[in-house]
Amino acid sequence: MADAYTTLRSNIKAGNLGPEHSKRRQKAQSKPIVFRPHASHTFDDRCLSWNYDTQTVSVWTLDGRIKNVRFVCSRGALKQLVEHRQGESDLAFRDGKWLLIATCEIPEAPQFEPKGFIGVDRGITNLATTSDGDNHSGRRLGRYRRWQARKKAELQARQTRSAKQLLNKRARREARHATHINHKIAKTVVAVAQRTERGLALEQLKGIRERVTVPRDQRARQSSWPFHQLGSFIAYKAKRAGVPFIEVDPAYTSQCCPRCGHTERANRPTRDHFHCRRCGLAGPADHVAGANIATRGATAWVFVNMPDPVPA
Repeated sequence: MADAYTTLRSNIKAGNLGPEHSKRRQKAQSKPIVFRPHASHTFDDRCLSWNYDTQTVSVWTLDGRIKNVRFVCSRGALKQLVEHRQGESDLAFRDGKWLLIATCEIPEAPQFEPKGFIGVDRGITNLATTSDGDNHSGRRLGRYRRWQARKKAELQARQTRSAKQLLNKRARREARHATHINHKIAKTVVAVAQRTERGLALEQLKGIRERVTVPRDQRARQSSWPFHQLGSFIAYKAKRAGVPFIEVDPAYTSQCCPRCGHTERANRPTRDHFHCRRCGLAGPADHVAGANIATRGATAWVFVNMPDPVPA
């Protein structure tokens, strides 16, 4: 409660709620801060203690301490809790279930010197295509999203309170499904790089939604494209495994020939196919883009890790 009022006072002082006589600021100052009955709550080690052997926790509440509350997790998560748990834990209530969220500070693995790079091209039709030719198609995810869109349209037409609750529930379920797929793709890509002792190179796609225009019927598909999440998953999993990771310039990666370097829009006659107008190299466009990203990653890695010049 005290932290909530401290945050409110800081926002007012910083002017985040508008000038002194604005309606927004007066409303925030006049109404007391309230919390939902099932709002998330933070516990430190004095209020919540863990017993890893029996997989139970002891929680201090307003009605006294509740002991021997069982929690469920995988073996890998339990091992991380025992070895790396630090600081506070959050108790949250979501979709009828109580979740205990713990913070684990896992040390980074030592980074090895890469023997090459794997380029990863991200897209909508194919979520990820590597320079090795491994393709992670987004067809099933797209079909699932279209099915969810039809169901959400049916619920939106009802305009009832229960329909709005179901809409929120479906939106969370869809987000969890996309997150699960991104986790699987990132885990596979990082595992291949770690096994072959190569680094990972991705395109720097920041601000792509503002730069790229699509037809009206494709806007929802583009806005729900989880490319940033996939990139962040690959980045943190690579750091955790000690795999070198770098982002490169995405310009013309799907129009440049990886063999002769000729760059032309006509090199990509269709979305799926690449055919160099100079040397005749042909293949899947996403695979070619992955190869170009791998080459740029290797070049950029040399420049980034180049030793500082000796002063004269």
